[in-house]
Amino acid sequence: MIDLLSADALLAAQSAGLPEDHWIGQLQRWTDSLPEALQWLGIILISAIPFVESYFGAPIGVIVGLHPAVAVATATVGNMLSLVVVVYLAHWVRTAILHRRDPDRAATDSPKRDRVQKIFDRFGVPGVSILGPLALPSQITAPLMVSFGANRHAVMAWMLVSVVLWGTGFALLGVGLLSLIA
Repeated sequence: MIDLLSADALLAAQSAGLPEDHWIGQLQRWTDSLPEALQWLGIILISAIPFVESYFGAPIGVIVGLHPAVAVATATVGNMLSLVVVVYLAHWVRTAILHRRDPDRAATDSPKRDRVQKIFDRFGVPGVSILGPLALPSQITAPLMVSFGANRHAVMAWMLVSVVLWGTGFALLGVGLLSLIA
């Protein structure tokens, strides 16, 4: 069995068997021409984008030549930076709305919100955090959980677990893809 995380296997997969004009080879050469800090910063920025996140940022990092552990770490940092912003902003908005709301007035919920609330009630913060990326980006599911009253610190902790799990899984897929191409 191939050791997917060994540096030798990764370097061999990244360089062997690719034609000079192959897009992966061109992307790797361009990335290698950049300072290392800019390579990491690029993966951080890519991973902060909703729908890209760590689960596409990590394999992009692997494809451009970063070690899988470094690719996962930088993709996680980017994804978590954007999550910190949206979760704490959602908490601030929810708090402001609750302080202004008339306690005698009944809340008017939409059928969609009711359906999402039922899913949240069934799976809780851990389930929605880990399974949520199957349906929506974490930049949407995390603030939704906070809007339902979930503790923002619990949401951030479980989102970190989710981001690392999804990023690692997709980084391993990226390594596998490179070994198939080579």
